[in-house]
Order: sequence, then structure tokens, then C-alpha cells
Amino acid sequence: SREKLSPVLAYFVVNSTEEGFDKCRKMLEFGGLGHSAIIHSEDDEVIENFGTQMKVGRIIVNSPSAQGAIGDIYNTNTPSLTLGCGSYGKNSTTSNVSTQNLINKKKIAKRRVNMQWFRVPERIFFEPGSLSYLEKLKGKRAFIVADKFMDRLGYVSKVMGHLKKANFDVNVFLDVEPDPSTETVMRGTAQMNSFEPDVIIALGGGSAMDAAKGMWLFYENPDIDFNGLKLRFMDIRKRAFKFPALGKKSRLVAIPTTSGTGSEVTAFAVITDKENNIKYPLADYELTPDIAIIDPELVMTVPPSVTADTGLDVLTHAIEAYVSVMASDYTDALALKAIEIVFKYLPIAYKDGSNALAREKMHNASCIAGMAFTNAFLGVNHSIAHKLGSEFHIPHGRANAIMLPHVIKYNGSNPSKLVAFPKYEYYKAPEKFMEIAKFLGLAHSTCEEAVNNLVEAIRNLMLELNVPTTLSQCGVTKEHLDSVLYSLADEAFEDQCTTSNPRLPLVSEIAELIKDAF
Repeated sequence: SREKLSPVLAYFVVNSTEEGFDKCRKMLEFGGLGHSAIIHSEDDEVIENFGTQMKVGRIIVNSPSAQGAIGDIYNTNTPSLTLGCGSYGKNSTTSNVSTQNLINKKKIAKRRVNMQWFRVPERIFFEPGSLSYLEKLKGKRAFIVADKFMDRLGYVSKVMGHLKKANFDVNVFLDVEPDPSTETVMRGTAQMNSFEPDVIIALGGGSAMDAAKGMWLFYENPDIDFNGLKLRFMDIRKRAFKFPALGKKSRLVAIPTTSGTGSEVTAFAVITDKENNIKYPLADYELTPDIAIIDPELVMTVPPSVTADTGLDVLTHAIEAYVSVMASDYTDALALKAIEIVFKYLPIAYKDGSNALAREKMHNASCIAGMAFTNAFLGVNHSIAHKLGSEFHIPHGRANAIMLPHVIKYNGSNPSKLVAFPKYEYYKAPEKFMEIAKFLGLAHSTCEEAVNNLVEAIRNLMLELNVPTTLSQCGVTKEHLDSVLYSLADEAFEDQCTTSNPRLPLVSEIAELIKDAF
């Protein structure tokens, strides 16, 4: 094929390395001189000879040819699409061709995977009474982002009391709604611009956190392009749109009042386009709060149904982080601990909301799982839950829980396609589900047995918490689901969370998962 993006794939069988080199030279002369040549080999001498003989600008070694040339997740090159082809390729550029464009340069892009990372807020305070840390905050003007329910519960006044002791002037925004909209974020940003805070306090559940992160972003960068913010990426460090640095005007302090989202320690926010009924997950470590305060005294009055839904969200965060292609030793330890806490303490917190120990443990689990998934990312379970929540107005944690057994079975079986991530050497999701089952004391003599027993344990937990186990039990009708099924599946496929799922799903497979959950 003369076209580098042709979907046709062919291969030649040769009898020797030199014969293979000769075939490659002839193929390049057919229409690829100056562009790229790819070799997969462990022999350094063969790689060097290949690089010497091929008349191209880029030699790609042991990496996917579609990505390896441009500085992506498979090497340490700077991302670039402006790749010249020299005189070999009779260079075509956007400007007039000069001598520098005709020089033949070769770059050998060996497979060098970037170092991994572990990023969380610089300070995390926890245990009962930790809210009093606000009295030690440095600053002059504090802006509280919350909803009216937080005000009625007296939590806003409580926070203001601590801030007053630190001599802060305080301004409050109380118009956060569930699934905060772009309009809400812009109204809050306008109020921030008038008040000019140097500290922003996010007080509430995930919606307050998301809204505060969005306001913080636009307060510090009023001219930023929202369309750029929502662009997807393969590596958060090598993205087409670079988030600006935050913290020049203010710091963000996150105080959760539910035990579920983990947003107080994550690099994520979800802003909703209410007009088009679309949720836009934003992801960048600049969105990570500077300080998180995990005070269990703020969750003692959470109703049982919310306790159940948010607790199952914690479980989904931990399980998806554990099997993610980006999981590491650091995130695995956190994810397993969060899973253990949920199974042990969520039923207690649900049945007896006054149990201070269970409330504290679940509040910790939410934060611990948040630290895991902000570094390991999530999977297709969350991709689907985002879309189900938007379309059918199902609470996020509940949508996650309904999908979780189906997605575990899907990821726990043999994949048809794999997600591209260089540190994911082989398909290990079934093994990791086995590790979870073993950790929970479930029978796990085979991967299949472990997956089935883990799924059964989750369904039993949902029944114990009186949580619906199907979409139909949430009021979704077959007619409504059928009318939007493939658009939901398509949108879920495009969700950022899908890129770190261990199994790369087809849109048709996502549709089947949703149907199975009906």
C-alpha cells in the first residue's frame, strides 16, 4: 500500500535477515522513502544494520508503528507531527522547501517507557476533628463552594467558624447542583473574580468538588479553551492540549461530606453540558487539590441509600484501579485495602449510621481508593456509568454497581483486543481478579472460579444494601434503552476511562454489557 493509513495488512516470509532487509528496501522504494521503517528484534546488531540500510527519517524499534514515531507512550521522544522526510521523500512542507528540508536525518526511536508516577495532594488530614486544620491555613480571602443542603446541615457555618479564627474574609457560593453544569461553573467563576480569593474550599460530595475544580481552573485561566480541556489522551503527560499550571492565585482545599468519589485527592472533574445531556470528564494533575481534609464527623448523618451508593462507588474505584493497565505496586496496595474496608465496614455503616468506626473506615476507604485511581485510572465500567447516569439519571455509584459484575466477567475472560500501554506486558486481568478473591478469602483455584466468586460476593453485598441489581429495577424501560443503546455504547467507548481498561472493548461489546445489565 502506498498510503500509510491503509487498513490493509500483509506480511512476507523470508529465509534470512538479509533477504528481509532487501524486501524492506524494495517496499520503501515503492512509495515510502523518507518516512518510517519499523523493526521488532532483540538483536542490537540487527537493529543497527536495519537502521543503517533503510532510507527513512525514523527507525521505530519494538513499538507499534502507528504510534512509535511521534513521541508517545512507547518512547521518550517529544510529541510531534511535523516530521520531515528529507530528499529521500521529496519533502513536502507547509512552507517553501529549503536546503534544511532536504537534509536526510535519521532518528532511531527505541522503546523507552517513561517513568511512572504517584501524585496526591501535598497534605492530607484525617480522623475526627481534622476540620480544625482550617484554623492553621495561611491566607486572607476564602471562597467556599457548596450546595444549599450543606448550608442547612450547618457545615458551611462550621467551616466559616474555623476560617474566621484564622482571620479570613469569607465568601460563599451555594448554587452547586448534582452533576454541575458549565453554566454553574461560569457563575461561580464570576463570583470568584469579584471576590479574588487566595483559598478555595470545596465542601460537599463529588458535585461540589467538580464544580470547585472547574471554577478554580477558569478563575486562574479565564481565556482557556473548554474544548481543549476535554480532549482525550493516551498518556496524561503527552497530550495535545496542555493544562495550565494552577495555584498562582489560590489553593484548593477539598473537604468531602460523602464517602464515595475520592475527588478530594484526584486529578479529575466531571462537568455536564445540560443542553446536550453530555458529561465531560476533565483530567489533569493540575486539578488535584492542594489539601484534603477527611473528617468522618461530616458523614455521620448521610442517609442509608446514599451510604450504599457511594460505598459501592468506592468499591468500583478500587477494583477498576487494581486491574487497570496503568496499575502499579503503589496503587495496588491502596486498592486492595479499600476493597477490604468496603466489604467489612460498608454493611455496618449502612445498617447503623451512628457507628463512628464504620463511618471513619468508609471515609478513609473513599480517599484511599481515590489515591489509587487518580494514578492508575479507571476502566470501561466508569465509562458506561457516566453515560447511564446522564441518560437515565441513575446515581453514579448505583450505576457503577449495576455494571460491575458484568464488566468483571467481561474483563475476566479472554480478550478480543488489548489496550495499548507499554508497561502492560500480557493480559493479566483474570489473574488480578484472582488476587482480589484470594485477599477476600474467596475460593480461587482457577481464574474462572475466582471471577465467579468475586461477582457473587459483590451481588450479595448489593442485596445486603438493598441496592438495585439491574437497570430495569431503576425504572429504565426496554423501549427507552433500545432507543439509545448504541449511542450510549458509542459515547462510552469514547470516554477517557476506556483507554485504561485492560480489555479494549468493541462498541458492540459495550452495547451487550449494557443489555446484560437491563
